[in-house]
Amino acid sequence: MAVPITAPEILRRAHASARDPEALVRLAEALGPGPFALVILFLSPDAVLAGLAERAGAAFGDNPVVGCTTAGEISPDGYSEGGIVALGLPASHFAAETMLVPDLQAIDGHALIGDTIRTRQRLARACPDWENEFAFLMVDGLSVREDELAASLASGLGPVPLFGGSAGDGTRFAATYVLHDGKLAQNIASLSVIRTRCPIRVFSLDHLSPSEERMVVTEADPARRLVRQINAEPAAQEYARLLGKDPGQLTTFTFAAHPLVVRIGGRHHVRAIQRVAPNGDLVFFSAIDEGMVLTLAEAQNMANHLEGELSRLAGDGEPAAILACDCVLRRIEAEEKQMFGQISDILRRHHVTGFSTYGEQLGSVHVNQTMTGVAIYPPKDG
Repeated sequence: MAVPITAPEILRRAHASARDPEALVRLAEALGPGPFALVILFLSPDAVLAGLAERAGAAFGDNPVVGCTTAGEISPDGYSEGGIVALGLPASHFAAETMLVPDLQAIDGHALIGDTIRTRQRLARACPDWENEFAFLMVDGLSVREDELAASLASGLGPVPLFGGSAGDGTRFAATYVLHDGKLAQNIASLSVIRTRCPIRVFSLDHLSPSEERMVVTEADPARRLVRQINAEPAAQEYARLLGKDPGQLTTFTFAAHPLVVRIGGRHHVRAIQRVAPNGDLVFFSAIDEGMVLTLAEAQNMANHLEGELSRLAGDGEPAAILACDCVLRRIEAEEKQMFGQISDILRRHHVTGFSTYGEQLGSVHVNQTMTGVAIYPPKDG
């Protein structure tokens, strides 16, 4: 059964079990009649992906559909797994132009910038009276190309705020997929440029504070996001030593609880560790290079921090909805620290919809261990 929400009708949301063979039909029924400027699907990797693009086209008709696989969903009930979450942007409040990036291993930055500019221009001509605009990106989370992609897209978007997330595969890290208007594939990205009559605010938050403990990457393979040595010592061994742990004790929760940050443009951004390779190298979720200075970060109480930050978004009026990309490491930390239910309740009360990611994009930067998204407010003219 697909479950709609009863929040304001500016956005429509629904979710259903990914194992239901009629899930997409039920979701279309729950969203209600269109037209929609865009339908976004967040797909559990448990969903039957074969033929899904065709089924989505049949279920949602002429409405454009984009989406991606997840490392967990954020449904109307908060954190969830094993489902498909649908978000409908009614054409009464939104207009959208979508753009496919068909091959992430062959990014032509110059061409991509030009395509992005033309996409923006088409949308501006179609909706000259709606001045609020943002861009939402979904990208193959195992492509290792998010950094280059975000930098090119941000150049083409100019003043339009860009945010997005890297598609996930639970905690398996085997295969991640992006859905773009009839195509579900690996090694692609989907950009949606959206104009709206609703006030918006693109945001990014994390609950981490840099410590005084620093280290230097002394050997790396940037193309594969591998760090071989830290402080001229084997990477996993040195990272564990700085934490006072045995290298054999390093787990995904260790990485979530003890993240590394790098200072870029006056701000600290997380460079999260994905896993330890069999040879002791550290595999990262985002760009890494030799000579980079990394700082250990300390976590605040995530539930208290999230409640405070989302409440601040409501300072001048409560958002009707929030579309968010939330790093999988935040979900893992919530589970390990027994905050899962508390954080789910916070997400539900603040009308957050989205997915857990393998990384987030904000402007020209690919980041980790953040919640990044857009708050959408009721239009001032009703």
